[in-house]
Amino acid sequence: MKANCFLLFGQKNCGKADQKARNSKNDVLASLIWEEGTTGMSEFAIELKGINKSFGPVRANRDINLAVVPGTIHGIIGENGAGKSTLMSILYGFYQADSGEIFIKGEKLTISDSQAAIAAGIGMVHQHFMLVENFTVLENIILGAEGGNILNSALGNARQSLIKLEEDYELAVDPDAVIEELPVGIQQRVEILKALYRGAEILILDEPTGVLTPSEADHLFRILQQLKDQGKTIVLITHKLREIMAITDNVSVMRQGTMVATRKTSETSVEDLAELMVGRRVLMQVDKGEAKPADVKLSVENLTVRDGRGVTMVDDVSLEVRAGEIVGIAGVAGNGQSELLEAIAGITRAESGVVLLDGKPIKVTGGADPALLRHEGMVHVPEDRHHMGLVLPFEENENSILGYHDQEQYLSGMFLSIDAIRADAEAKIEQYDIRPPNPRLKTSNFSGGNQQKIVLAREMEQDPVVLLIGQPTRGVDVGAIEFIHKRIIEMRDAGKAVLLVSVELDEIRSLSDRVLVMFAGKIVGERSPEATEGELGLLMAGVESEVA
Repeated sequence: MKANCFLLFGQKNCGKADQKARNSKNDVLASLIWEEGTTGMSEFAIELKGINKSFGPVRANRDINLAVVPGTIHGIIGENGAGKSTLMSILYGFYQADSGEIFIKGEKLTISDSQAAIAAGIGMVHQHFMLVENFTVLENIILGAEGGNILNSALGNARQSLIKLEEDYELAVDPDAVIEELPVGIQQRVEILKALYRGAEILILDEPTGVLTPSEADHLFRILQQLKDQGKTIVLITHKLREIMAITDNVSVMRQGTMVATRKTSETSVEDLAELMVGRRVLMQVDKGEAKPADVKLSVENLTVRDGRGVTMVDDVSLEVRAGEIVGIAGVAGNGQSELLEAIAGITRAESGVVLLDGKPIKVTGGADPALLRHEGMVHVPEDRHHMGLVLPFEENENSILGYHDQEQYLSGMFLSIDAIRADAEAKIEQYDIRPPNPRLKTSNFSGGNQQKIVLAREMEQDPVVLLIGQPTRGVDVGAIEFIHKRIIEMRDAGKAVLLVSVELDEIRSLSDRVLVMFAGKIVGERSPEATEGELGLLMAGVESEVA
């Protein structure tokens, strides 16, 4: 059996194989070859045959066939809207297939709901966690599986089971910690423990690293390897091809609702998978010319921000961004980058400091008016599109004008012009390749990457002076990443000042003209994008700049 390398952000680069697979793209099941060292079992852990699912006129899954070998990590990749999450939601009982068959360990099953999936030994960790935030870890794990009328007894039994699970799978979590006080990496461990507590032998993870720091992602992969070593079968949905190459045994590729290929990971490459996902060759490197910085458009002087607990999150930060340049802020999540962007955008009140937008002061200490800042030419793509960028129950065309609905082109006298709004939305949908191309569809029904495109289209099309952008490609597929990166470079080349925050160090290095590193709320160093990952990593870890 091949050795799995999964230290993505530490010392090793885990892209292992360079050769292209010679398998037929259409011979999906035949290309799943048993690896030396597997159990030799006669059936697959999961086998899906002829799965079809439509939502109105949208066909999310078309005649899908999938087979997953027991005791392996099987990746499923595809563009946003390719149907990956729908397929796994059918397997977990959230949706019912219009037609097709599901076999678990050779037995044909009807999975009518998530309880039936759990009874079949299937657990799922969703991209957006399904936890009650004001409950403890233990209460969340036992919720829905109390196992008796006496809660105290059930909690006591669950505590003992939880301790054993933590020891067996290196998933240390304080059972009495309240969920809302835990970082996202630990919350994800709780979701995994919750599935294991319910007896999951098959674990589905949907975009598990989308909200994790590099070190948290590394730890997750160690956990997945441990689960695999103990015989669990893991299905991993991700957009990140480097992760697929690092941790999976086999990988299936979906495109526009169909399954186009299954490969052994050792016999494919990042370039091959990217082409299969998108249907064309994908530029894996950012193509940009030399920056031509001009006048300072954004100036931040001695900015300090404290959170609701009085903790200093941004500590005396000063920076400048010029027209025609991209300044990237690197750092492990939680070191003040989010609070910095929100204070500049007027969302969070600063304790002290001065911010100038194109030479004009912004009243950040009294709470700036985000609407006024938009009018003055500052746009903001927030890190959290669900809570700050979109109103999910609204239609796509309604979200496409949020914050700009009082502009003349959207009005007819005193009232909104619905025709103008929908025509504008259709133009943005075409320009930004938003799928499905339906401005009347509720925004909650779009995939995460297409939701991100809705936000980007709304903000970038305002012809801003300054663009603040947080985590631009979080949860976005490789084809959309290429598109978004091109748009950001186009904004720079059009003379816009761009302040970029991303936990993806490769993204920061590829896009930025200058890189600032934050640690514990401070700017601890400035580097060129040619600085090594190791040098930037030392600064991100708080090592003094002279040592780094």
